[in-house]
Amino acid sequence: MKQGLRIIGISPDAPEKLARWKDKENLPFDFISDPDHTLLEALGAWGEKKLYGKVYMGVIRSHWIFDDKGKVLDAQVKVSPKLSVERACAFLAE
Repeated sequence: MKQGLRIIGISPDAPEKLARWKDKENLPFDFISDPDHTLLEALGAWGEKKLYGKVYMGVIRSHWIFDDKGKVLDAQVKVSPKLSVERACAFLAE
């Protein structure tokens, strides 16, 4: 795996809720709480979604891998959780 990389999740949820979820699921990474969607919108990960015919705004499942200078090395937008993990692991294994 490539060295010096860190995983950080971004969510509109409150820090307390994210901390409880991290503990419950034993997740090995940290989260950024973005309740105003500023970072999510800048990354293109906040937008219109549809569920059972209902249209609403929400997080668009995505991931990015940045280098230590902030350059995007890999971007996956509108990716399923399973494919996100598979693609990120494949990229990191290169």
